[in-house]
Amino acid sequence: MTANLQPQTTQDNDLYARDIVAWAERQAHLLRAGRLGELDVAHLAEEIEDVGKSERRELASRMSALLTRLLKWQHQPDRRGSSWEATIRDQRHRIGRRLVRAPSLKTCLTDPDWWLDAWGDARTEAAREIGAGFEAFPTMCPWTAAKILDPEFWPDGR
Repeated sequence: MTANLQPQTTQDNDLYARDIVAWAERQAHLLRAGRLGELDVAHLAEEIEDVGKSERRELASRMSALLTRLLKWQHQPDRRGSSWEATIRDQRHRIGRRLVRAPSLKTCLTDPDWWLDAWGDARTEAAREIGAGFEAFPTMCPWTAAKILDPEFWPDGR
């Protein structure tokens, strides 16, 4: 016998729209209780997909922050300090941890579109912080992912 996996009532849709946290708790309860026929499958599938999207966005955000600091490190040698160095080390560490916890995110590091977004955000932010036009930086990231994440790499070759 196959369970009906469609929402039984509009109550789940209403709860989803009103209070996503309460909706999520209800879905978890239904799953644990094996009450599959009562699940809000459409929204549940959407939320599961969003988890992956969120993880990719978080990785891109961290990479962009790291790249911004590396650009600033390279282009403002007189302003380098321990806080910039700490930020670079921290972002590398956090990116590394995220890649260990979700190895499938490594595919982002070989996705040209993902890199264009992360690099574009870094160029824009570095230009804003430095007070230069973003055209002051290369249109494509000059470093490989391995180099960027290497704790021994610094754009000044130190």
